Amino acid sequence: MTVPPLKNNCFAMPAGVEWTPVDDALALIKKGLHPVVAQEVVVLELAAGRVLSTLVKAERSNPPMANSAVDGYGFCYDSLPAQDIINLPLQDGASAAGKPFAGRVKAGYALRILTGAVIPEGVDTVILEEDVAINDTLVTFRSGLRSGANLRCAAEDVAIGQEIFNTGHILRPQDIALLAATGVHKVSVYKRLKVAVISTGTELIAVGHPARADQIFDANKPMLLNMLTAWGYQAIDGGHFKDDPDLIRDGLNAAALNADAIFVSGGASAGDEDYVSKLLKEEGVLNTWRVAVKPGRPIAMALWNGTPTFGFPGNPVAAFVCALIFGLPALKVLAGSADQKVITYQVPAAFDKSKKAGRREYLRARLNDNGQAEVFKSEGSGRISGMAWSDGLVELPDAASTITNGDMVTYIPYTSFGL
Repeated sequence: MTVPPLKNNCFAMPAGVEWTPVDDALALIKKGLHPVVAQEVVVLELAAGRVLSTLVKAERSNPPMANSAVDGYGFCYDSLPAQDIINLPLQDGASAAGKPFAGRVKAGYALRILTGAVIPEGVDTVILEEDVAINDTLVTFRSGLRSGANLRCAAEDVAIGQEIFNTGHILRPQDIALLAATGVHKVSVYKRLKVAVISTGTELIAVGHPARADQIFDANKPMLLNMLTAWGYQAIDGGHFKDDPDLIRDGLNAAALNADAIFVSGGASAGDEDYVSKLLKEEGVLNTWRVAVKPGRPIAMALWNGTPTFGFPGNPVAAFVCALIFGLPALKVLAGSADQKVITYQVPAAFDKSKKAGRREYLRARLNDNGQAEVFKSEGSGRISGMAWSDGLVELPDAASTITNGDMVTYIPYTSFGL
């Protein structure tokens, strides 16, 4: 399959827009992007976490034939005598899972049937073995059992030819079970999205190396690489580059050759040494880079040599939040996933806060023992300990708002983002 290139205006906002609201940026992502990866066929054992590239139909009914839901005795309901205590003679033989009974059960007789066994001709009802008395020749039980009891009908779960999963569905282990049960051995999926991660900043140094007093360890690149791996993408270390436009340009060029998308941290603002945004604007296709969000306002969404590129702030908290709120939805579209759901909860606040209108805010939070959302003591974007402390985010709306203890707020656990 030939994958069509992205349009140069895939991130374009209406003229005159200075600050992009969060919802508009997300809508832009979903509208302007499309899958950029080819398709391949994989066996079920390798399919968990993969994105379906075609609709999948059942190749066999589940169950393929009517079978017993219990260990017991099967008979024809209409052959039962009209009396309180019923005695049925036992027919020779039995029906077991994988060893069906050969023949027909005579009217007025009962046959031993085990769980999962194919229901033989002449049987339409099964009574649980705990509800009967048995001797060598008779099965005895009380009347009152309904017709068709304890049977699993053929195709009662899924019928052959039934649509099971649509294009864009991310396969989970439980989905694999359904595919296997319905005879689907191989599926067509999108190839794993390859995402390169680049960090910029002269002050950064990789952890594990000696650091001078004026240097800080690079937290963003290992964080983003591990986020990508958790999301099921192929994470590529695109390197770290000092604040030098030539070095960053070379890094972007190499990443565009090897990856389907690029994450860059640092240099996305408009300062003298913020070369990422300058390069994307002058030599790439930069359409929007100021989003009304806190933390994270300077966000670059652009194409570099035709490769979608996302520039995140250098502050780790801002980079983390922007990767969750904007990076993940974009990657899902690029990877072919139709799943854009983020599960949120309304919970009582265990904090007080006032915010001005204009920006959507995300606070690092966790639920206390009373189910209330606590927020981290500082909103500083460099306070990395707050990310490890938290289990999710509290989302505050774009409009001005005042939150007092006990008010309901929107809480998004990190599990909703696949972390």
